Amino acid sequence: MQLGTFSISLTVKDIKVSKSFYETLGFSVFHGDLNQNWLIMKNGNSTIGLFQGMFEKNILTFNPGWDENASPLESFTDVRDLQKALKKKNIKIESEADENTSGPASLILIDPDGNPILIDQHV
Repeated sequence: MQLGTFSISLTVKDIKVSKSFYETLGFSVFHGDLNQNWLIMKNGNSTIGLFQGMFEKNILTFNPGWDENASPLESFTDVRDLQKALKKKNIKIESEADENTSGPASLILIDPDGNPILIDQHV
């Protein structure tokens, strides 16, 4: 099962403090808007999202259809096909993608320890 490129979305208390901390670790801003309290930061192939006031828990994020630089891939497994495969394996889907659509869509599942996993397709 190819889930797509991986990142972690961190819920942060103070986005400016977190930005500075991760810059010290070698990350730089790749995308986002500090005034809207969200940033995507990269260090090589590692990607983190910083989000202030947008959700309660850190989220493991996979992006089908994108490479690690958010460039579209020629070939990938659509989120709706991933959802069907997960259901066949009896994985509970918390928030489903509409299987009657195409293009951008997402689904959310929760791992056994309560960690949210977002599979978020943008293409």
